[in-house]
Amino acid sequence: MGDAFVKDEVPNLKDFDQRLRDEAHEDLADVLPTEATKKTQIIAIYGKGGIGKSFTLANLSHMMAEQGKRVLLIGCDPKSDTTSLLFGGKACPTIIETSTKKKLAGEEVKIGDVCFKRGGVFAMELGGPEVGRGCGGRGIIHGFELLEKLGFHDWDFDYVLLDFLGDVVCGGFGLPIARDMAQKVILVASNDLQSLYVANNVCSAVEYFRKLGGNVGVAGLVINKDDGSGEAQAFAEAVKIPVLASIPQDDDLRKKSANYQIVGTDASPWGALFAELGMNVGEAPPVRPAPLTQDELLDLFDGSETGAGYTLVPATDIDMRGKNAAPQESLEVIYDDA
Repeated sequence: MGDAFVKDEVPNLKDFDQRLRDEAHEDLADVLPTEATKKTQIIAIYGKGGIGKSFTLANLSHMMAEQGKRVLLIGCDPKSDTTSLLFGGKACPTIIETSTKKKLAGEEVKIGDVCFKRGGVFAMELGGPEVGRGCGGRGIIHGFELLEKLGFHDWDFDYVLLDFLGDVVCGGFGLPIARDMAQKVILVASNDLQSLYVANNVCSAVEYFRKLGGNVGVAGLVINKDDGSGEAQAFAEAVKIPVLASIPQDDDLRKKSANYQIVGTDASPWGALFAELGMNVGEAPPVRPAPLTQDELLDLFDGSETGAGYTLVPATDIDMRGKNAAPQESLEVIYDDA
């Protein structure tokens, strides 16, 4: 594991409490990055919802632990589905939900209330607000505040994997990049426009904060459900990041994932794939990506798939009024014949 790109200490979140609250209401351009420190690799994994981050991370973390690494997996998605595969489909009590219940009961949250382990992997979910009752990004910020109170800065792990949605336009979900809380980012995508659009947005966020003096880089792309069509590979080449692994579109993997079976183990025929991914994740340096424009992203796909070549046709006021359109009196001045 190359120490040249790994910081010296875990990011100290002690002073973040009020600042994180304030940042939820600020433009991220005003947030100055801080130095992340410790020989723990803190890695933020981003991707479109449903693209397979949880599948990838559950198996990756299990393989890393099997190889003797100390791994902490933190779900930072309000859906709280990061740990579901790891724990056989069982819902993991979230930090935010547990904290709320404990606070109402006048009790303190203990690590055993929210952190659970399997196969050597330690895992927890930050959670989020109930549907329609709050901001998911604010929930993430609050969850990190609670992590700090649980002693996050004193924990001893080789890897901390943070599973995030790709909605980095939100301050909460962009936190690891904006605050230098992670050393590097890993993208998960497939050969489809929407997942690559999200991956490109994350690259744009990384580049944006690098220009502001940030240090986070992109370690690479994991292509999930790879059907061999090549768009994700072309995207990686275009934005100048490596492909860390290509997980094939395979019915055996689909069935095992649906049945909450771990395949990131030496006992599985898929073990070698995740072992290689684990090695690549650990060794890949964070690089500065070259995000694409919307047109450049569309050019990765066949025009027949993206509808390329369409010309925008402006609407008129009459179009908008439809059946309510009424003839308008002309303002033209008409002179009587002299």
